[in-house]
Amino acid sequence: MARGRPPAHTREQVVDAAIRLADAEGLAAVTIRRIATEIGAGAMSLYTYVPDKDRLLDLMVDKVGEETPKINITGDWRTDLMALAAAQRALMLAHPWLPAALPNRRLTGRNMLGYLEQSLAALEPTGLDGPTKMELIALVTGFVASYVTNEIAAATPTSEQVALITEAVASGDFPHLATALSSGARGTEPSFERIAGWAITGLVEQAIRPKPSDRSSS
Repeated sequence: MARGRPPAHTREQVVDAAIRLADAEGLAAVTIRRIATEIGAGAMSLYTYVPDKDRLLDLMVDKVGEETPKINITGDWRTDLMALAAAQRALMLAHPWLPAALPNRRLTGRNMLGYLEQSLAALEPTGLDGPTKMELIALVTGFVASYVTNEIAAATPTSEQVALITEAVASGDFPHLATALSSGARGTEPSFERIAGWAITGLVEQAIRPKPSDRSSS
């Protein structure tokens, strides 16, 4: 019985090509036609490896997740969540398209599940239930994605942006903003560790804190 021609490429080659494109030109550059050109294949043949772009993005996100180092869980939830958040930030800075790709992804790959497993282990000492832990992990990931997105955008402010803010502050219509910008108590660079610490500590302590109904029933 005759067999069909073996595939000329692999799914991994398709995913790797898509990641290279996204790293170099952004997520908008990742199209089936561009990937096909990169690997020297026909556009329609790529559907042999990935059924649609959503599935491709799932695979891209999980593949770059290989680069996330495994964190040593210490049993101190603040320390461990901060380490996990820092690892997320490093991964997103290495792949600036990642924050935009994360929403609504089906994160079922082993690399993403491994990160989730570590995050749940980090939250184990809190005694929180599973759904609350999952919500906290999503919130921390959302914070890191938002921080990195702003961090990348702020890295290259345009002269027009600087001029508009300077003009607005000089008008006297924004006194609180003028004071905040002129104080410079912590320098010009935001501190990820400081801000992430506020976010993580606030979120988890609020989740742990007994509700009024819990106190009245005890």
